Amino acid sequence: MYLAEDLNKMVRLNFLVEGETEETFVRDLLTPHFSQLEIYCTARRVETKRANGKIYRGGITNYEKVKKDLLRWMKEDTNAHFTSMFDLYALPSDFPKYNESLGIRDPYKKVQFLEQSFFEDIEYRRFTPYIQLHEFEALLFSDVNIIEQRLKPFQPRTKLEDLNKILFECHSPELIDDGIQTAPSKRLLVLYPAYQKRLYGSLISKEIGLATIQSKCPHFHWWITTLQGLK
Repeated sequence: MYLAEDLNKMVRLNFLVEGETEETFVRDLLTPHFSQLEIYCTARRVETKRANGKIYRGGITNYEKVKKDLLRWMKEDTNAHFTSMFDLYALPSDFPKYNESLGIRDPYKKVQFLEQSFFEDIEYRRFTPYIQLHEFEALLFSDVNIIEQRLKPFQPRTKLEDLNKILFECHSPELIDDGIQTAPSKRLLVLYPAYQKRLYGSLISKEIGLATIQSKCPHFHWWITTLQGLK
């Protein structure tokens, strides 16, 4: 726990994330890392609805809910920095300048364009948008040996060759595309039907480690490096 006097010295960074796996990822991997830099992290899932006095969170159905939740949090915590962690895969079509982004073929330029559009729409200088190329599971491909070690017990034979083939064909974890059947999570499910994002996603990423993920994922590395420089 942090004492009140410690919190006053630290930068506070709030993560608005897509789901439970991302929330756990921030808690287990990013929070310990940033705490060493005196950056105090809090993560919460996007609010989806309120009913019968309850707040429901998790999943992105449309951009307006994201914007409403983010602006509300910004008003509640005016001294904090904010960032996001959403998948490019299945991003809502009402996202700022989404239709324009469809004409951008380079995945890195596309995601940067969408992040800039997000920033301009929110109009908050302490906001650093981040959209994951192409979804959370891409980060797991930073070390396919660990994927195999964790999920092999559920398989009749090794899938390591298949994993390496995917990496060879796509060149980078972040370039594993966003096709309905070929997105990172879809590929994992084909190879390992027992894979469950909520159960194994954060577990595998924690075993891989932040340094390895950064070394294999340039856009993710840019995000972490940018957040490290917050003051």
